[in-house]
Amino acid sequence: MDTFSKFLLFFSSLCSLILFQACSRNSAPEIDIPQYSIEQFYENKRISGGTFSPDETKLLVHSNETGIMNLFEIDIADGSRRQLTHSETESLNAVSYVPSTGEVLYSADKGGDENSHLYLLKKDGTSVELTPGENEKTSFYGWSKDRQSFYFTSNRRDPKFFDLYEMEVADWSTSLIYQNDGGLRINQVSRDGGKIALFRSITTSENQLYVYMVDSKEMTEISVPDHPGNYASSGFSEDGKSFYYITNAGSEFLYLARYDLESKSRETVFETGWDVMYSYLSENETYRVTGVNDDGRNVLNITKAATGEAIEMPEIPDGNVLSVSISRSEERMRLSIGTSRSPVDNYVYEFESKELKRLTHTLNPEIDPAHLVSAEVVRFPSFDGLEIPAIYYKPHTASSLNPAPALVWVHGGPGGQTRVGFSELIQYLVNHGYAILAVNNRGSGGYGKTFFKMDDRNHGEKDLLDCVYGKKYLQHLDYIHPDKIGIIGGSYGGFMTMAAMTLHPDEFQVGVNIFGVTNWVRTLKAIPTHWAAFKDALYAEMGDPYSEEEAERLHRISPVFHGDKVRNPVMVLQGANDIRVLQAESDDMVAAVKANNVPVEYVIFPDEGHGFRKKENQIRGHSQILAFLDKYLK
Repeated sequence: MDTFSKFLLFFSSLCSLILFQACSRNSAPEIDIPQYSIEQFYENKRISGGTFSPDETKLLVHSNETGIMNLFEIDIADGSRRQLTHSETESLNAVSYVPSTGEVLYSADKGGDENSHLYLLKKDGTSVELTPGENEKTSFYGWSKDRQSFYFTSNRRDPKFFDLYEMEVADWSTSLIYQNDGGLRINQVSRDGGKIALFRSITTSENQLYVYMVDSKEMTEISVPDHPGNYASSGFSEDGKSFYYITNAGSEFLYLARYDLESKSRETVFETGWDVMYSYLSENETYRVTGVNDDGRNVLNITKAATGEAIEMPEIPDGNVLSVSISRSEERMRLSIGTSRSPVDNYVYEFESKELKRLTHTLNPEIDPAHLVSAEVVRFPSFDGLEIPAIYYKPHTASSLNPAPALVWVHGGPGGQTRVGFSELIQYLVNHGYAILAVNNRGSGGYGKTFFKMDDRNHGEKDLLDCVYGKKYLQHLDYIHPDKIGIIGGSYGGFMTMAAMTLHPDEFQVGVNIFGVTNWVRTLKAIPTHWAAFKDALYAEMGDPYSEEEAERLHRISPVFHGDKVRNPVMVLQGANDIRVLQAESDDMVAAVKANNVPVEYVIFPDEGHGFRKKENQIRGHSQILAFLDKYLK
């Protein structure tokens, strides 16, 4: 063989080796990824709540491990669980133990109608309905200082407005504390019942905050007229001298402030470069707990209230502390921690020993978390150069030689935010090969008040273009198939999905609308009665359907009137008992698409409202979503 032939043979062998190595890197994942069934994903347990029992040996939670939310008691010593209720039809939500008896308070509505009532679970396992009004909606507002009564709100007197009541444990009698004739909304009540924090919505980004003295009937405005913004109660001090509140007045982001009820002075207590979501003092005011929305992730700050000294907590990889509760003795703390690859689990932390004990394992043991995908925070430029944040999930199997189909995911709202955390549906779709880009379009919460107000009276226009440019961002990734990108969303995200399919019909290959608004004129006229105090604020953001000019714009952005423009397949999922987005909305949208001879699949759940709570319905709906996507997108 001559020198040139040897060179060609060597060069050919070298190219083959390089190509083989490149193919190996791009076509096969580093780990073997099994595809899990929807049933396996819904063998995960969802656990919420976590109130300490009076003797602090147990936690009260609600969990869906029976297929629907029921009450459970977790033993802190060994993590064992005891089922307290056995509902097969309605989801039951844990509220609290009764301090003096150890009995249990819980809440439930009927079929997703959102008219939650309060119930007492007695020691013998029987239940008593404490708020039996036919159309009454109630909410628990905490225990009194002596723990012999609790406060709750109810619209039993006037369906439009919520009054504040106190219920005595001794005989379960009720007394009216504050009659709400002014259309205010009750924010918080002091433990002695003498002070009530109230607010009035002006817009969705501005409100007024007041403190009402029950005995003197004196009303003090906490918000500052010259510094408009959002204001929310964050608690009263035990000595009655201080009122804490969270506001973004004079700032892009929410911060914690203190108002001196005697001197009328105010000061900033805690501020950072992101929104303070909540802050409260423990029972004896030893600790202050503050939660921060840090770029879509929860960050927890626990300090000694007197000194500001930080309490060091053990780190949990990819951990997202969603909520905490400090026991009455202040000796231990319950933490609810989730990751983007695992549902929320309950932990208990001992302050003295610094021991963190895990009490639950909610991820189905058949699922290896290494096979799931960690959420990543990304950003991309929109049509006008504005930087749009998003939460991104890349399938393990995606590569330049095996490009993945993708979905733009749109959150609810308006004003919602997709955050880092676990979602069965997202992980199910990603596990089956779909990339997910959860866009936090302009108008989303968590990124400052300027960003939040950018879509006021502009919905379905610039915010929708942010979603379109999310698609363009995906198209520039070499491991995403540029011609196989759809859009999916629920509630407001469902509206954005259908707006994309009607107003930008060539952009997305499929759309999955989960109980989305499609007729804003009808929806805004038919808002639930108990939203009366919020109606004007909602109209200020979305538009007044009774105004001829604004109704014209609402008509223009409502997808149902543009069904003839839909060109690509659509799927719609709807709860028959939804009081926010009526089934008629989805009925009309489906009919409009069918009239255009475009494939449309329609799934109705007769026993669900605005959101699907029952595992059997979640399994049915989400499996059909994947089948739809595999048929029309993959």
